[in-house]
Amino acid sequence: MHSSTSSSSSSIFANYPLISAVVAFAVAQSIKFFTTGFKDKRWDPNQLIGSGGMPSSHSSTVTALATAIGFHYGFGGPPFAIATILACIVMYDAIGLRLQAGRQAEVLNQIVCQLPAEHPLAASRPLRELLGHTPPQVMAGGLLGLVIAAIGYLIVR
Repeated sequence: MHSSTSSSSSSIFANYPLISAVVAFAVAQSIKFFTTGFKDKRWDPNQLIGSGGMPSSHSSTVTALATAIGFHYGFGGPPFAIATILACIVMYDAIGLRLQAGRQAEVLNQIVCQLPAEHPLAASRPLRELLGHTPPQVMAGGLLGLVIAAIGYLIVR
């Protein structure tokens, strides 16, 4: 376990990789909020915390974390390797499993809408359809995370 002699360096607010990841998430979610608001002409606060859409906040978060860890601890060490593998798994999951689950939810919602009113499932709440991401959404999120971590590195350096 690593111990620090300086109380300020052990502060969560001095944790550059963590701050980079949180900022990347917040920026990505804000971009989704504003682009959806302008596109749909309605402001949906759920966009600030919801999944799916452009850019992928999951991808921006894990890419910023991995990049910041690389800058802070070095790109050749185990912390960067762990963060990079985590980022790859999260992004693969967003494009694969979660995207397919969202598409299945869309089909199931269409089926439920066509059920007769007396069917027990006819009144069920619709499933969330926007779960995963397309490859361009994941790539945009990854690029955003990389840029935010690089900017953070230049600031704390």
